[in-house]
Amino acid sequence: QVHVAESGGGLVQAGASLRLSCVASELTLATVGWHRQAPGKEREFVGDINWTGQRINYADSIKGRFTISRVVTKNTVYLQMNNLKPEDTAVYYCVLGNNIWGQGTQVTVSS
Repeated sequence: QVHVAESGGGLVQAGASLRLSCVASELTLATVGWHRQAPGKEREFVGDINWTGQRINYADSIKGRFTISRVVTKNTVYLQMNNLKPEDTAVYYCVLGNNIWGQGTQVTVSS
């Protein structure tokens, strides 16, 4: 069964950038989404990208700061996060299709 794994999280200061990666175990043409869950809050949608990369959706809270891209031949989807804010602190998850979730990667932004 295909699975996905996130990486690239870390501890950064406000205003810094991070790039998260979501790597699938095999070639897939499914839509890939990014979600995040902050402590004490529900998981929220960040954005998603279809397999061609021509259809990308973003949550309003991160528009203009985050960019999603995809390299199909590498089975990889990226989440480039710029100008990070303390409120971006969360565990970030990618999801393949509707139901194949990774284990998450922690992003912590200090003020």
